[in-house]
Amino acid sequence: MMRKSFSPQYRKKLHKMMIDTFTSEIQSLTPELQYILADDLVTALQNRLAVFQRIQAKATPLQK
Repeated sequence: MMRKSFSPQYRKKLHKMMIDTFTSEIQSLTPELQYILADDLVTALQNRLAVFQRIQAKATPLQK
């Protein structure tokens, strides 16, 4: 099962990846808003992964 939250180093890496990936889409935003949006995307990804893992844990029996 995935850890509850991303480490600060991993979160920073994902943040940079979001900014690099969506450069052309967010170029019209100020650097501050770009940072906020990328941080929101990382948080959304983390939350969505947690939801999927809970769904998957309920759907499949525990393996020993």
